[in-house]
Amino acid sequence: MSEQKKALHTFRLPVLIPSLAIICVLIIFCASDPTAAGKSLKSLQHVISENFSWYYTLVVSVFLVFLIGLACSSYGKIRLGADDAEPEFSVLSWLAMLFAAGMGIGLMYYGVGEPLQHFVSPPLTEGRTLAAAGEAMTSTFLHWGFQPWAIYGVVGLVLAYFGYRYNLPLSLRSGLYPILRERIKGPWGHAVDVFALCCTLFGLAPSVGLGVVQLAAGIQRLTGWDTSSLSVQLGLIFVVISLAAISAATGVGKGVRRLSELNLSLAVLLMLFVLFAGPTRYLLGAFADNLGSYLAQFPMLTLRNFTYTPERTASWFSGWTILYWAWWISWSPFVGLFIARISRGRTIREFVTGVILVPSLFTFLWMTVFGNTVIWLDLHTAQGALSSMASNVDALLFRFFDFLPFSSLMAGVSVLLIAVFFVTSADSGSLMLDLLASRDDQPSPLWQRIFWAALLGVTAAVLLATGGQSALMTMALVAALPFSLIMVLLIFSLCRGLAADKRHSQRMLAPATRFWSGQHWRERLENILQQPTESEVRSFIATTVRPALDEVALAMRQKSVSAEVRQEADGAILLVIPQPNLRDFIYGVRPRARQLPAFALNEVQLPASERHHTWEAMSFFADGRGGYAIDYLRSEEIIADVLGQYERYLSLSHGLQTHLLNTAPAHRRAPDGDSA
Repeated sequence: MSEQKKALHTFRLPVLIPSLAIICVLIIFCASDPTAAGKSLKSLQHVISENFSWYYTLVVSVFLVFLIGLACSSYGKIRLGADDAEPEFSVLSWLAMLFAAGMGIGLMYYGVGEPLQHFVSPPLTEGRTLAAAGEAMTSTFLHWGFQPWAIYGVVGLVLAYFGYRYNLPLSLRSGLYPILRERIKGPWGHAVDVFALCCTLFGLAPSVGLGVVQLAAGIQRLTGWDTSSLSVQLGLIFVVISLAAISAATGVGKGVRRLSELNLSLAVLLMLFVLFAGPTRYLLGAFADNLGSYLAQFPMLTLRNFTYTPERTASWFSGWTILYWAWWISWSPFVGLFIARISRGRTIREFVTGVILVPSLFTFLWMTVFGNTVIWLDLHTAQGALSSMASNVDALLFRFFDFLPFSSLMAGVSVLLIAVFFVTSADSGSLMLDLLASRDDQPSPLWQRIFWAALLGVTAAVLLATGGQSALMTMALVAALPFSLIMVLLIFSLCRGLAADKRHSQRMLAPATRFWSGQHWRERLENILQQPTESEVRSFIATTVRPALDEVALAMRQKSVSAEVRQEADGAILLVIPQPNLRDFIYGVRPRARQLPAFALNEVQLPASERHHTWEAMSFFADGRGGYAIDYLRSEEIIADVLGQYERYLSLSHGLQTHLLNTAPAHRRAPDGDSA
């Protein structure tokens, strides 16, 4: 009976119940009197913008500098997972999913709208001039460039590091493990995940509403139907959310990945069409100018607060830049968690480069092609017709295509692209909501992912029907301020985890230099020359490793320390010493195939040289870091290695590592497998 109950759901009820209660209360608040709710929340947002704009500017800059410094340092070589972990997705699939989840539908919505609005009303120059065009593109690059991706990257990197490097749950609470320790399993950890889950839903639901409005405008452009009615828009929400639920049900590796790759392909084709159908030479020159201007002014753009400018400029700053920083921060729990989910096996340097540099360059190219084209058309062809409707962002993209060849065909491609982006954001959001609310001890059932997709659709539909969408969007922006403080704590936690990694790598010596005395060297030589087979390694684990671990477990239990030896399906043997307030200590050994080097196959006539692989008994630990071969150790040497690892584990776990590492004899300073 208990097994059946466990199979019904994997929800963490202390996270699910408060989250649903908060979501329902706030939806009722926004939907029952959207005008009053919007007014009070706008007032709160204005107070935050007025008093904390300096803080947003500073903290977003810190996020970017921190990630770049980390990638350039020696820490950049650390892998998000075990030392020998391989990336789950190809580079192209990985980048496609980054693009789709992080910026996709926003690029379609604001690709022509934002540059044109800055062109009409720039912060520092006269509107509708060539100088305004340059300033418009520099401002757009600032809002869609390195900083947004740095915000996403901080959350994603911290979650991926502690999730895959330390085998903690892929949840926001895990990023605070070095600070909260065992309290991540209690009310503090639950509160962090509740906050992240609510932020995710409140950030996604208004975006669904914006996507539906633009999708309806595109369908009206293609068919001539009146799609402005509420019933049509609610029907579109139902269709898109249904498709998102189907995609989410297939998981990240199938539905989300395939849709993201389709997204990227359609986006590239659309961008290339606009590039070659529009003023191509002008756009190529504009891209170089835009990028050069942005990079040359980057420090000033990053830190400026418009302190010495007129009130109109300060109002532009709070209504655009600060609003964007808050918007990206409010989205970071969802996007960061999704990025972490797809980034296992990457090094920190690969992660930072892929998350910040590559998507930003694509975004710069996209914004140049669409933004500079719409400005050029407005000045040379449309005679101001486009800039006159700059505030009508929903229909602006399709009006923009009227001034290019094959306008109806391109409008159709855009509608398809918006729909696919829409579905991708909704299904990846549903998967992340389920991940935040679920335990990690077993896969969640299918109905849970469909439940979150349905809740997202219902929330968007209710807000769209009652006019509460703007109020909920403002609420998400207000929530960005406290969440930015959590992000600062995440950086501090990551620094502590990386420091433990550095201590580990500095003292990571092969056990042969510590426990092998040089005796029975003939047996060691024989092992080298024979290149052990799989059966020989498994026999070694069964006849040498298992008795050694059993002997340690027995001695531990005699000292009133709980310990047990377990065997896994792949033949691994592991000693587990549970810790009530810490991560369990694990010392394991598993058989692993290793490819023989080419010189061993071609030049040295070894007895087993016809084989392309040899086998070895590899140690592993609870934190996922790579171990070392122990198949030449005897039973007493394995025991010494286990005790050295356990001593290291205790010293690091209790914050006494400096004292113990400096005073312990050299032969007892074993490579650590479990550092906190």
